[in-house]
Amino acid sequence: MHHHPKSPPFTPSTTAATTLSKDNSKCTPYIILASFFFSLLFILSLLSTSTSQSLLTIRRDPSLFPNRPLSLTKIPYGPTPPSIAYLISGSAGDSARILRLLLATYHPRNHYLLHLDLSAPQTERDRLAVTIHSVPIFRAAQNVDVIGKANYAYQRGSSTVTSTLHGASILLRLSSKWDWFISLSAGDYPLVTQDDLLHILSYLPKNLNFVNHSSYIGWKESKRLKPIIVDTGHYLLEKDEIFYVTQKRVLPNSFRLFSGSAFAILTRSFIEFCILGTDNFPRTLLMYLANMPYSFTNYFPTILCNSKFKTTVINHNLQYVAFNMSSSKKKLSSRDLAEFNAMIQTGDAFATQFKFDDPVLDRIDRKILKRKPGRVVQGGWCLGIPANDTCSVWGDADILRPGKGAKRLERRIVKLLSGDRFRSQQCLDR
Repeated sequence: MHHHPKSPPFTPSTTAATTLSKDNSKCTPYIILASFFFSLLFILSLLSTSTSQSLLTIRRDPSLFPNRPLSLTKIPYGPTPPSIAYLISGSAGDSARILRLLLATYHPRNHYLLHLDLSAPQTERDRLAVTIHSVPIFRAAQNVDVIGKANYAYQRGSSTVTSTLHGASILLRLSSKWDWFISLSAGDYPLVTQDDLLHILSYLPKNLNFVNHSSYIGWKESKRLKPIIVDTGHYLLEKDEIFYVTQKRVLPNSFRLFSGSAFAILTRSFIEFCILGTDNFPRTLLMYLANMPYSFTNYFPTILCNSKFKTTVINHNLQYVAFNMSSSKKKLSSRDLAEFNAMIQTGDAFATQFKFDDPVLDRIDRKILKRKPGRVVQGGWCLGIPANDTCSVWGDADILRPGKGAKRLERRIVKLLSGDRFRSQQCLDR
């Protein structure tokens, strides 16, 4: 940072003032002209300085992303790791949970967009952004952003769909290099390290979408598909209740409805199809689902199974639902520990339904992620000594150090793709 000495304040003398008043008509045009040029030079210098500072700001640390010769663009002992775009969302009071989830899922190769909806005060959003900027690795990798202009996302309405599409569109604009998109809520948490996940995904085709889906309607026809609601999150600045309309809708016959879960792992090409594609079906479906309760569970599965992407769907989202494990107790019971072990052995990459400061999360940090409080998960890019913060010194982000979680995830995916299971459970029209 360069420091420039301050110029002494200009104090015109009595003689100068007298001279100016005597020949005002001759001097004034020259003074105005000189002032104009000095002002112009000053403005141009400011613009030049701000531009150079902006270029310095967006430049990522070359230690993380070294410039390799064309002959060495790939790591010699394995495929180049992919990149994941994460949208991490929460409401008022969730900034601490969002930050913890960010630290647990962080990797320099990925991209992260954090969203606190309108129920959170602007001060909480600002504090989150300041906290993010204070973390050295986030500044070095330039891969964490916070949405400034927030919106509501009601889980029971369609505003969750529009909020997710909004986040995905921002991530498309922020980077052209990510391969998969994952939307996480404050109640989600990883069960594998990012080195584990990126290692396994690097051996898979980049066109696979992991989505729970089914065309079986059953009880949902009367409870979720035919009812009509009004989602106030689309048009009110204050949080208000969603209300139901007495009239019912008919089910579509120009396409088949599919339902699933809110969580999915989606490819970049599919996200581009939903947001930028010339096929109008994603927008048509969005209009149809605008007044449907819990429409987020229908949107992506229905588009996938009614489009060219139906052959790319794996009927599992790699997420474990911890209904009976989340606890407010400081110590886990033997039953909790048994379910914890069962959850880990599933090989899923994520789990959900966790409460704030759930002791299960502490156990995941200690036993699975090896993460210390307030720190990111150690990966192959961390070069520091264990006595200090290992990730305070970093190197090439393409270097992965997969562990036992990679083996569990590999077994899970191999099982999903083995034999006829992949095709036999794909977009079934029951």
